Amino acid sequence: MPRARIGIYDAALAAIADHHVHVIIEGIHPTSRLRMRDPHSILMGWTLERIDEFACARDELALVIADEPGQVDQQTEYRADLGYYRSAGTGGWKARRITRVVDTLHFAPSASSRLVQASDLIAFLFHRIQTKNTGDPRALRANARLWEHVTTGVYSKHIWEPGV
Repeated sequence: MPRARIGIYDAALAAIADHHVHVIIEGIHPTSRLRMRDPHSILMGWTLERIDEFACARDELALVIADEPGQVDQQTEYRADLGYYRSAGTGGWKARRITRVVDTLHFAPSASSRLVQASDLIAFLFHRIQTKNTGDPRALRANARLWEHVTTGVYSKHIWEPGV
């Protein structure tokens, strides 16, 4: 059974890689005690910074489609944040004014969007590699082999670990 699951995952990641995707990963280490704001809001800001940076470097525009947050009012909050980032900038360590994200933030349920599903597959595998780095050597090899599909498309990856 694990071989079948790995085979399906392998085929899905190969299909994603065949489309020459670019991957931006932003995260907050799960053991951090971040209490200043909603961590999802912070991650959305960081991700928008990297998307804007990526699009700017290529003189392109970006349309952002994100997984639906758990609460509908979060969509309104994230869209308001984008408006603020456009006018005043993101603040923080790699602050920038967002100029390349067009329209608004669009939200789709993962079950209805192949693009969001692809992002989920990549995020799940990355998280697994970061957090399950000991144990069965066969699983470690399989994860590394799966990651090879997308590694050349990784534009940036950053996991914030407070105090590190």
